[in-house]
Amino acid sequence: MKLDEKQQLSRRGMLAAAAAAGPAMALVEQGAAAQAAQPGPVNRNSAPSQLRITDMRAIRIASGLDYPIIRIDTNQGVYGLGEVRDAGIEGIALVLKPHLVGRNPLNIEPVLDSIRKFSNHLHLGGGYSAVDIALHDIAGKVYGVPCWRLLGSKYRDRVRVYCHLPSLSNPQAFAEGVKRRKEMGFTMFKTSWSSSLVAKTPGAVGENGAATDKGLKLMCEILDQIRDAIGWEAGLALDHIGSRLRVNDCIRYAKALEPYNLVFLEDAVPPLPWEPGAGGNIARDWRRFKEIKEQTTTPLAAGEDIFGLEEGFLDFIDNRALDIVHIEPLTAGGIRETKRIADEASLRSIATAVHCCVSPLGTVADVHAIATIRDFIALERDNVYLDLPWWQDLVTGIPKPIIQNGYIPVPEKPGLGVELNEEVVKQHLRVPGYFEPTPEFDKFILQDYRPGGPVK
Repeated sequence: MKLDEKQQLSRRGMLAAAAAAGPAMALVEQGAAAQAAQPGPVNRNSAPSQLRITDMRAIRIASGLDYPIIRIDTNQGVYGLGEVRDAGIEGIALVLKPHLVGRNPLNIEPVLDSIRKFSNHLHLGGGYSAVDIALHDIAGKVYGVPCWRLLGSKYRDRVRVYCHLPSLSNPQAFAEGVKRRKEMGFTMFKTSWSSSLVAKTPGAVGENGAATDKGLKLMCEILDQIRDAIGWEAGLALDHIGSRLRVNDCIRYAKALEPYNLVFLEDAVPPLPWEPGAGGNIARDWRRFKEIKEQTTTPLAAGEDIFGLEEGFLDFIDNRALDIVHIEPLTAGGIRETKRIADEASLRSIATAVHCCVSPLGTVADVHAIATIRDFIALERDNVYLDLPWWQDLVTGIPKPIIQNGYIPVPEKPGLGVELNEEVVKQHLRVPGYFEPTPEFDKFILQDYRPGGPVK
């Protein structure tokens, strides 16, 4: 008997034994045989082990809050797109270029670990976050999976979006704006609510800018009108309630808001203006939020200017100083860090909402992260989405409109699942040039320790 005939008989014997052992074992063996006979498709876009970063370039799209977009190139033609925080500049990311060139972009966490020390709160988290998004875009394309799959499993196939309400300055325009938003399927809204609404009324605002009891009553009457317009069953969040409020003022406001069943009161405590680095101290400010939280049932949210779990969010979460973490992925550290923060918060029964005033590219990156978050409320969308007719046209690859009946479908294509629409983007650049070379960033600009080598 020839050797191959013996092997075939042996194979038949194994399958027979498996069948005798039980149906489950037989199915396993049959599946293995079928897989060997019919190999699946091979992703030929990249040879992962030899993949290396070769360059980083950028553009900036003009908007109310400009959109800096980066592109990380590789030696195999696969590239990844990322976005710096709204109203930032591309240089925040480009200074990281020499730390990335030559490295394998599929080693996402080790690469990010090496540049984390160059990040901080506010817009200084934008560079790290943009790199995170671009690395996930590359990895998804190489492995043929959407970015969310690199993080884990999906909890949802679509992401709920909340929108900003129009200005209250023109009652007719406000009513028309609310009608338009409801027709588009939005069921949650956010608006600013501060003493500026009653500033012209004598005796309504005190010397420190906080509303008096008289002013607070008038502000609540305005809120009644807002509630009547959107419906008392709709979700409502409030933001920008005052830039000089003290903790006691915030407690007064929060208690007055309890009958309005808010989804959350955002950033109730303003950054302390007399501390160094205006706004940067908010990550150390959990005690003030906790003091307010203990005095009211109005849910508190904060965090859009905080970078990192350990660097900023962890004290808020561990001390239960918030009801909701309000993450801006393009400041917090990108899609991977957003999931880390949200998962940690969920362990303390703290839900997640996501801040978003960025381009469609950054918005889709947010959606990938949100798809994997267990305890999620809604994703923000500012009025630029409604005001700029070309906003949605900046990207291709996903169904339009991007927001469908108040939700964004989770992409299933590899990587982010979107590409820039080059023709449209070029019409709206703030800085001339489309992903031009960046040799001025080839040398190290940021570094904590770099020996010079032997002395000549």
